[in-house]
Amino acid sequence: APLLVGADASHVPAIMAKLDKAIRDNRFAKCAVETALFDALGQRTGLPVSQLLGGRVRESLAVAWTLASGDTAKDIDEAERMLAQRRHNIFKLKIGRRAVADDVAHVAAIKKALGDRAAVRVDVNMAWSELQAQHGLAALADAGCELAEQPVATAEALARLKGRYPIAVMADESLTGPASAFALARVAGADVFAVKIEQSGGLRAAQQVAAIADAAGISLYGGTMLEGAVGTVASAHVFATFRDLQWGTELFGPLLLTEEILAQPLQYQDFQLAVPTAPGLGIALDEDRVQFFRRDKKRSAAVAAH
Repeated sequence: APLLVGADASHVPAIMAKLDKAIRDNRFAKCAVETALFDALGQRTGLPVSQLLGGRVRESLAVAWTLASGDTAKDIDEAERMLAQRRHNIFKLKIGRRAVADDVAHVAAIKKALGDRAAVRVDVNMAWSELQAQHGLAALADAGCELAEQPVATAEALARLKGRYPIAVMADESLTGPASAFALARVAGADVFAVKIEQSGGLRAAQQVAAIADAAGISLYGGTMLEGAVGTVASAHVFATFRDLQWGTELFGPLLLTEEILAQPLQYQDFQLAVPTAPGLGIALDEDRVQFFRRDKKRSAAVAAH
């Protein structure tokens, strides 16, 4: 806060450079500050954040859905519902906790049930050893799975796996901003980058990660930290500016929430999320709901009750 007080709020890059010089890492906090500054600048200038970031090249984003129950029949039923509602036709399965053969059988059964109506991908969350990944990726490719997210932990291991099997290898946890993106690109460590604004350290840092991927011939995917509406729409503005977004996004965070804090919910339809066109982030908070969910108010009410 002392670094921000008195600064010209219109000079967002200068402010962020000041914070970067004084504060190491803290990428999520920096992303929040930059998001707020760009939203305010957009409100003052009448421009959406995507225009402030150089201009959008798409008006909507494909959105994947995660099937995470681990129960094959339940996951197939859930996927069928999503397809029927035209909400998602890309599905990511969380695997890695069971034996490789069991996980592969689970994925293969779901892909067989969905056929060409949907794409199936997996997120291993670094759970496999390199040898397990060699077996797993080969079998997943045979099952029709098109992408594996972070099957192993290190950039070097990712690089050794990439290109060995007809399945895309995506980096996620390995990406913590432009420097890590460059390190991965230098060793050809992935086919795809999962770009996340918070993990990158901000909106423009996420664009820098994307630019490094472009230069290295690495495809892009818009990742999520399971944000609510604000973080999701900030991500959407950034991803809308990417020249190519070959693998879509997973900006489904708000769809997991049972309560809405926006005056108008984000628009999910026909397998896409619409990127708002109004100034700033293009959203308006329902202030009554925000006040209702304030943790400090609930705490003070509990103290008063005692």
